[in-house]
Amino acid sequence: MLLSACAGGETIDLESRSIAVEQNAIPTAGAAASVSHLLPQTGPTYVTLNVIKTDKFEANAMKSRGTAVTSGSGYLVDGSGLVMTAAHVAVEKGNDISARAANGRVYSGKVIAINPSNDMAIIKLRGYSGMAAKPASPGCVAQGELVYTLGRPHAQGDTARVGALESLHFGRAVAYGRFGYPDALVLRMGTQKGESGGPLFNSSGRLIGMVVSTLTDSTGRLINVAHAVPSTALAKFLCSETQCSPDWARLSSAQVESCDGA
Repeated sequence: MLLSACAGGETIDLESRSIAVEQNAIPTAGAAASVSHLLPQTGPTYVTLNVIKTDKFEANAMKSRGTAVTSGSGYLVDGSGLVMTAAHVAVEKGNDISARAANGRVYSGKVIAINPSNDMAIIKLRGYSGMAAKPASPGCVAQGELVYTLGRPHAQGDTARVGALESLHFGRAVAYGRFGYPDALVLRMGTQKGESGGPLFNSSGRLIGMVVSTLTDSTGRLINVAHAVPSTALAKFLCSETQCSPDWARLSSAQVESCDGA
């Protein structure tokens, strides 16, 4: 597959990674093939992230040092290099970011906004122009309908994880340390560490949420359930912090149950 193409003078990165399709919770026959067919349009929106906390500036060395903090997944919300991820991946505003994009190159950036109470953060990458995810309302997805995520589990490769939408609401707040979320989409799929902050797509390849959880049972064993922040909440945060696109602006005033027709 080609690494890049030129459209209107702007370089658009295309998918050059091998993305494995995990079938641990496929809701209908043929779902894996459907997701594979969508990867050329959604894969390029997804990035993997390493987060670095910058230490004090060293005057003698004329450079700053950093300490690796976390790693996770993210996705472009604007072609100019704006990326969203989970707040517990970004950790805090001002942290430095190293992001591997669809073309295999690594780009640097910085956390420019964070909302720990709904586990969302915005990153600005320098020198990167890529393909942004196209958002839609989760209210257009029926219970049991196919959804899939993109992410990179720790010590594994890039993964498309197929599952189904279980519910538009979890029904109660979740907190972990200083991070959490007031409610979430409930997914029938098993996510793993490293996939937090990854995009959640519907069966048309439109972004309807962001993965924020790796859920386990009382013994610590992974279970086949995950949570995602809905695109409506993502839109409210994105549009309050940046100049967002018309699609995101429309979602920012919508309820999670509403269907925008996309």
